[in-house]
Amino acid sequence: MSAVARVEAALVRIARSDLRAFVDLDREAALAAARASDARSAPLPLDGVTFGIKSNIAVAGLPWTAGMALHRERIAAKDAAVVTRLREAGAIILGTVNMHEAALGATTDNAFFGRTLNPHDTGRTPGGSSGGSGAAVAAGLCDAALGTDTLGSVRIPAAYNGVYGLKPTHGAVDDDGLEPLARDLDAVGPLARSLDLLERVWGVIGTPSAGHAKRLVLLDELAGVEVESAVRTAYDRAVAALDLPRSSLTLRDTPQTIRLAGFIAAGRELAADLGDHDPALISPELRYMLSFCTGAAPTPDVLARTRETLLDALGDDGVLLTPTAPQAAFAHGRGPVNQADFTGLANIAGCPALSLPAGRDGDGMPVGVQLVGPPGSEGTLFALARTLDAALDGYAPPPEAP
Repeated sequence: MSAVARVEAALVRIARSDLRAFVDLDREAALAAARASDARSAPLPLDGVTFGIKSNIAVAGLPWTAGMALHRERIAAKDAAVVTRLREAGAIILGTVNMHEAALGATTDNAFFGRTLNPHDTGRTPGGSSGGSGAAVAAGLCDAALGTDTLGSVRIPAAYNGVYGLKPTHGAVDDDGLEPLARDLDAVGPLARSLDLLERVWGVIGTPSAGHAKRLVLLDELAGVEVESAVRTAYDRAVAALDLPRSSLTLRDTPQTIRLAGFIAAGRELAADLGDHDPALISPELRYMLSFCTGAAPTPDVLARTRETLLDALGDDGVLLTPTAPQAAFAHGRGPVNQADFTGLANIAGCPALSLPAGRDGDGMPVGVQLVGPPGSEGTLFALARTLDAALDGYAPPPEAP
């Protein structure tokens, strides 16, 4: 199928979809890029690959909202650096996708741009804050997507929607053109339906490297986090599939304390960046969270201890394996507070982390596991993920995916 035909088909699927994954489309630019792709004699690394871009990442000519009514009229004057890289590699940008307001949340239940639905069960959340990215990729509306990850916002939607997601090493992807949430925690990362495509995208937006894990690090008793039985079963299968020497990680603070420290740091930074604003352009949920974070005492010592503990446990040759999220996607509404208890560790330590599908629960909802390595070890994570992917269930399309 030609690139033009593939883009036309994608635009039809998006128009017919009720997932509310895409927010703004760039039809003419996408078709022009597809025609250019079809005309090329020598293919580029991502020739013809269609993308959705999280709406806190600038796409020239489209609203650059960060999921906020406050920014609805802001039109990006130029592409973010990472979008430029994608275009130069032949990728086709279909448009921007929905996200949790300001990226401070994990349901993508957006008061201004709509609630994004999980394609495996539309009565459930796709996760967040990159929920539009995860839902669009899982449903086949685009081949891949970009998201951002502050405490798990690429990996949680990857797990809930049954796709692959990479949170790169902090600073490894150029963040020029990103509306930040928490600069010390944020990372731009891709989502895709296959490990192969995820690695190809990483080869364009990051710095590929080779590597092999020599040691598997396991979180001692999973640090007391309550994990659903299907998630635990998937995790146990993943552990059994990896024939590596093992060591354990014992956190010095509870995952709940660590997650809260990261959340407060992110919320306080967002509040400072927003400054004075029209309250009507901020949802009641976000106003509450900003008030909570600015009223809470920051705990940088918790973040520093966690960073030191994780980096020491990983050393130069270790990879941590955990569930991605403690649960599968839940019904729309107020979610469990522990969604980011495992994912936030990588952001706090600046480490890369890769989430991959690991099976389904009794309701047919996907669950995931994640690999976390020392900074700069993305190549090691991909190598180990290939071993895991062969032993686990991989991507399975939702009922109505093409």
